[in-house]
Amino acid sequence: MAPSPKRRPGYSRRAQYSSFAGYIVGLLGALAGAVLLVVSIINPAVFAGVRGLASDAAAPAGKASSGLRQGGQGIFAVLKGYALAGIRDARLERELRSATVRLAEARAVADENRRLKALLGLASEDPGPVAVTRLTASTPASTRRFATAAAGSAQGVGVGMPVRSPLGLIGRVLEVGGTTSRVLLVTDSESLVPVRRASDGIAAFAQGRGDGALQLRLINLGVNPLRGGDIFVTSGSGGLYRPGTPLAVVTSLTRDGAVARVLSDPAATDYVVIDQIWSAPAPVAPASPAAAAP
Repeated sequence: MAPSPKRRPGYSRRAQYSSFAGYIVGLLGALAGAVLLVVSIINPAVFAGVRGLASDAAAPAGKASSGLRQGGQGIFAVLKGYALAGIRDARLERELRSATVRLAEARAVADENRRLKALLGLASEDPGPVAVTRLTASTPASTRRFATAAAGSAQGVGVGMPVRSPLGLIGRVLEVGGTTSRVLLVTDSESLVPVRRASDGIAAFAQGRGDGALQLRLINLGVNPLRGGDIFVTSGSGGLYRPGTPLAVVTSLTRDGAVARVLSDPAATDYVVIDQIWSAPAPVAPASPAAAAP
């Protein structure tokens, strides 16, 4: 006959002993734990050695896991750094290009303001300029040297009027149209300007060489007194150019004068002032005795 499934453990003495032994072991474990807890509370240093041995035993595994963790963090940090560095580099390149453009624009505006302020200074010093205008064209690489100014008869410009920039004399008006005029540059071979040395007034003539330079020819021949770096200005002789306008600086000496570089380069000049033709005041003639008699 098959045994009943509802049979109690007490049916077997071996099962009873096993259950009793389990209870005893559990009770002893609880008592041991309670004793250890009380001892650790009363004297925590009792189990320091045991804890040290346990820590030493677990140290290799902890080091291995720490190394793996640090390595993983390093890899992620490197990948993140590469990604962020690319983004930052692209942004910095865009900012650099934008800043370069703004810097070039600021320099251009500063140069333009400087030139306009210089022209305003010329206009304030000379109350009677005919026109302040722009040079629209020039011929710096030809045997003949001409320029075109954006002012003509409509602005009151006439033939022969001197043309200058803030740096010095450029030339004189050769032909006049309605709204433009043709300027004969001082570097043209047909241009002849009476000049003097600014330091002591030594007189000379400045003639264009057709290559962008001037030939200075002394009026009084003899020992050449000129030196490199001498500044020459217009003398006012002949009644065309007003005296004292800067013209050229000596670069090399010749037998009867020097070769000079023009101070105001037409190719680098934007705005110019067109002046009235200057004429020296007529000398006052002494009164005759007949006129002085009553």
